[in-house]
Amino acid sequence: MTDLTKLMPLLASQAGVWEGVYRYFDPSGQKVDEHASRLTCRVAPGGGWDYHQTNLYSWADGRSESREFRGRWRDGRLCFEDGPIDGWAAESPLDPEGRTLLLQWRRRDEPGTRFYEMIQLDETLRLRSRVWQWIGADGRTRLRTLIDECKVAEDRKSTRLNSSHANISYAVFCLKK
Repeated sequence: MTDLTKLMPLLASQAGVWEGVYRYFDPSGQKVDEHASRLTCRVAPGGGWDYHQTNLYSWADGRSESREFRGRWRDGRLCFEDGPIDGWAAESPLDPEGRTLLLQWRRRDEPGTRFYEMIQLDETLRLRSRVWQWIGADGRTRLRTLIDECKVAEDRKSTRLNSSHANISYAVFCLKK
């Protein structure tokens, strides 16, 4: 098992529970979807994986979805090869403040689309802003996803999903913490 706390300290600092909002925009800037999120990030979880993330999504209309992402350290980055994506995550050595993660992946349910993500953390490492670019096989942007998240717990056992989670305002929730 690889020690990500030494190899990817910024990623390792993200272990815990994050809540936020995903907003999806088409190429013209029109919002086409929005949902609440709860992500549980674990480093060195065992079972042959160096990283494991569970994403729970909930929409205002009552829909919900869960996705699992597992990764292993290889070739100087965290590689995802199991579950819904193939890709990688790396810390950006170009950021002098050391608060930027970069990801590139392909979703198995979107084979003709490449995804590029940047995660930017604040100085406390408790707020993060994420941007995804969905690039089609023709090289054109299909969608952009903007995600604002707040770390609500250091581990998944210290907080539970609230039944009104889909209706929690990200800003209000983070201000209460």
